[in-house]
Amino acid sequence: MSEPNQNVNPITENPGARPPWAVILLGAGLLAALGGIFYLHNQQVNLRLETAALKQELSAIRQTMSTADVNAVQTIAALRSELENVRKENATTSEEARRLARKQAEAAAAKVQKSLTDQQLAEKQRIAQQLDDIKSRTEQATARLTDITSEVGTVKHEVAASRSEIDKTIAELRRVTGDLGVLSGLIATNSKELAALKQLGDRDYYEFNLTKKSGPQKIGDVVVRLKKADVKRNRFTVEIVADDKKVEKKDRTVNEPVQFYVPSKARIPYELVINEVKKDTVVGYLAAPKVKMAAQRL
Repeated sequence: MSEPNQNVNPITENPGARPPWAVILLGAGLLAALGGIFYLHNQQVNLRLETAALKQELSAIRQTMSTADVNAVQTIAALRSELENVRKENATTSEEARRLARKQAEAAAAKVQKSLTDQQLAEKQRIAQQLDDIKSRTEQATARLTDITSEVGTVKHEVAASRSEIDKTIAELRRVTGDLGVLSGLIATNSKELAALKQLGDRDYYEFNLTKKSGPQKIGDVVVRLKKADVKRNRFTVEIVADDKKVEKKDRTVNEPVQFYVPSKARIPYELVINEVKKDTVVGYLAAPKVKMAAQRL
């Protein structure tokens, strides 16, 4: 026989009563709800705290940003002011530099102008001095030219007078026959007439003062020695050496042409003229032909 079922459904048995597990489940649910509410509350509190912190931080950030903006604005304003001051200073400096440059340029221009003026003045003074010198030299030259012209006129007059006197003197000269029988050239009896003969230039003339003590003396291209001088009679004796040949002219008189030939020199005779006889001394001249043999051979 089957045993009766001991498991009786309490619900079915007591429908008006709740079972214990439902109460437990309900309590657990309630606790979970309370825990959730507490957790949400905590989360809300934390959120509010975080929100407040964020607001505070945001406010600080805004304040910081505001302060930074103010500082930035102030910095920008300061920079703008400084920039404006720099611009003004630059403008002032540029203007001062331009004034200084203009002043220096004007000073340099004035210096150059003064230098040019000084140079022009010095040049004018130099030219004026040169003109004065030229004028002075011209006046001196003119005066000198006048003097020279006067002197030339005087010299011409003197030359003309001298020439006239020479011509007169020459006209008074005479020719004589020499000791060789040859007609002599013009004979001078004193220094004045000898000067006139020299002016003619027909012969070469050599003046001499011959003494016995001097011995043989070269006169022109011959050698002459005085052997005797007779003052009372105005006579003399000489020895002549020419072309290695010796000839003696004895007892000749003053102003008498003593003639001798020098074959190697000329074809016309040389003439020795004594103008004055003194004690052991004679004074006179030698007249030698200008035309020599060498010239004749050419």
